[in-house]
Parts: sequence; C-alpha cells; structure tokens
Amino acid sequence: MPELVTSQLQAIEGGVTAPRGFSAAGVACGIKASGKPDLALIVADVRASAAAIFTTNQAQAAPLLVCREHIERTAGRARAIVTNSGCANACTGARGMADARDMAQWAADAVGCPVEEVLVASTGVIGVHLAMDAVGRGIAAAREALSAAGGAHAALAIMTTDPFPKACAASVTTDAGTFRVGGMAKGSGMIEPRMATMLGYLTTDAHIDPVRLRQALVEACRDTFNAITVDGESSTNDSVFALASGTSGVSIDSALYPALVEGFRFVAKELALDIVRGGEGATKVVAITVTGARTWTDASTAARVIANSPLVKTALHGADPNWGRLVAAAGRSGVPFSVDHASVRIGEVLLFDNGQPHDDRAALAAEYLQGSDLTIEVDLGTGGPSRATIYTCDLSAEYVRINAEYRT
Repeated sequence: MPELVTSQLQAIEGGVTAPRGFSAAGVACGIKASGKPDLALIVADVRASAAAIFTTNQAQAAPLLVCREHIERTAGRARAIVTNSGCANACTGARGMADARDMAQWAADAVGCPVEEVLVASTGVIGVHLAMDAVGRGIAAAREALSAAGGAHAALAIMTTDPFPKACAASVTTDAGTFRVGGMAKGSGMIEPRMATMLGYLTTDAHIDPVRLRQALVEACRDTFNAITVDGESSTNDSVFALASGTSGVSIDSALYPALVEGFRFVAKELALDIVRGGEGATKVVAITVTGARTWTDASTAARVIANSPLVKTALHGADPNWGRLVAAAGRSGVPFSVDHASVRIGEVLLFDNGQPHDDRAALAAEYLQGSDLTIEVDLGTGGPSRATIYTCDLSAEYVRINAEYRT
C-alpha cells in the first residue's frame, strides 16, 4: 500500500471561489417578488471533474433529472452550475423539463461550453413554473458579474428562507503541495438529507478523476450533509455537487485521497451545521449521539429517530430535560435496544442509567438546556461498539408560523 501523505488543514476565506480556477456571481433577476438575489452561477476556468449526490425522494425536480443526464453523458465533467432560488421547478411536467434544459443551454451559451457541461439546480416553491424571461436576464447578468471573489454573492443568491448565507473554505497543505477546498450551501426548512435536503456545492483545485471525486463526496457527506435534520422532510430538489478544477497542480492519488476527504469533510460539516443553526425557527443546535449500538447503521437510525421526534424537539426548545422522550424514541427506532442497560446524558448530566432514573439531577440538565449548542448521548444498552451522531435543532412556534405562511 502507498504511504499516506501527512496534511495540515487551515480555514480560509473565499467560500466556493477560494480554490483556484473558479469564478462565481449572484444577481437579482426578478424570480423572487422581494427583489432579493435569486440566480447564482459558478464557472470553472477549465473542464472540471464533476460529481453529485441527489435526493432519494421519488418526486424529483426537473433540474435534478437534467443533471443526472448531463453527468452521465460527460462521464463526470462540467464547466458550470447555474442555480435559481424562489422557484423549485418541481412537479411542473414537460414544461418544467423544457425550462430546465433551456436554463442549461443559456448558461452554456454564456460560458461557451457544450450544454451537457452545465449542471442546473433550483430551489423554492414546488409546483410553480419558472419565470424564464427573468432566468434569461439573470444568466446574462451573472455572466457579466463573474469574479474570483464572487462566492459571497453566489451564496446570497441561492437562499430561500435561510436567515444567513452559508460559505466555508480551507487550505490543505500536504507533502505533495497545497490545494484548497471551498463550498456554499442553502437550506433552512424541509431538511433531512437522505441523499440529500438542501443544495450544497463543494469545489477544489486539486486534480482528481471523476470516479474518485464522487467517492470522496459520498464519504464526506455521510457524517455531514447526511447527518442533519431540521424537520424530517426530504425535498424534491436536494443535491450536493462537487467540482475539481485541477489548477493547484496537486494530483490526488491513493496517498493523498484521505487529505482531500478531510478537506471536503471539514467544509461540508461547517456548512451542514450552519444549515441546522439556520433552521426555520431554530434557537438551538443539538448533537444527538447514540452509542452502544451493534452497527453504525443501527446507531445512525436511532439517532435520526430521536432527532426527528417532535416531542424531543419541543422539549429542547422549552429547556425541559424530559429524558423519557429520548428513551421512548430510541426504543421505537426499530434497532436492538435494552432499556435495562440503556443510559441518557444531557450534556454531562447522567439522567438515566441501567434502567434507573436520576431525576434529582434534572435541575442541572434544565440549566444546561438553556444554552444554544447542546449535546445529548443515548446508549442503546446492547453493549455494541458502534456510535453515530445526527445534528438537529429545536422546534419552535416560529417554525409553524414560517411554514403556515410559506406560500401566502
């Protein structure tokens, strides 16, 4: 086996355009009635390796279907990604497919590449047709505004109900040289990626073939984008994209592969946590860790059931250390569970252990739950070696208000 290359990772500025060989833009073209930015364009200077992971929801939006076609036709190569917000172009029939194809073609014409080298994404209200005159204006304006410093503008333009833009970047220094990883994401509601519920974009200036790039993307997403939930809702448009320009001069082989995954995972985790932090109506970010599981899949399944429980999430919002809800959720998760050997910790406070409650410690746990960044640990009591963490947020009255008024 090749000797692994040591690496050092450092957070940097720049978001999706921090890696060399990329430019981006974000503009307002009139898709959103608010007049806020609603179209983003990311362009690679050269034909880049490309990979993507898509939602497992069977109701898949037109842009996603076009992306699947294009990645297959190019065997994982792309020059650009064009994204609109304010309209999901989902459940829009033949017209929606034609609109997605036109969107790709217009971006290809603007960039100067074959249409199959353009990936397309949309986010917003389902069942509404795109305003294609606005899309055309937006693509033209974005082409003129492209800049190596344009990542911040692109991050703004993909937002819907997001309270803030999400961007991150890192440099990875190895014995073989330095490369960069950048990214941006959007997501606030309908968040439970089951690849994926959001839009995520990762870029790198490392050189890597498309097959290995997709492998790295899948590996990095498992404990990041695929380990978050806001409301248990998997959307129609969820996608995570990766582009590799290769302009750093660092070529990813077997020895350097772990360094690339580390860079992807770092950026993806920061973006994923920002999605949870910006969840609709959220006031707390909570890491739910399940231990004592027989397999990682069992641990992840139980953690996800706990993280999606409305009873758990409302208790968290009210700073109520109701550990019984945690035990009940773990017990109904469908994985091996022994209540007589299980335990529950909220922060460092042990509230339930080997079938016995410790309610005398409830006040300490309630005080801890007043914070905004929380940890909860549930041991399934099977004696298994596996653990997994799912990141979630609390459920507030504001979440109900946002979603009750989403279309009105």
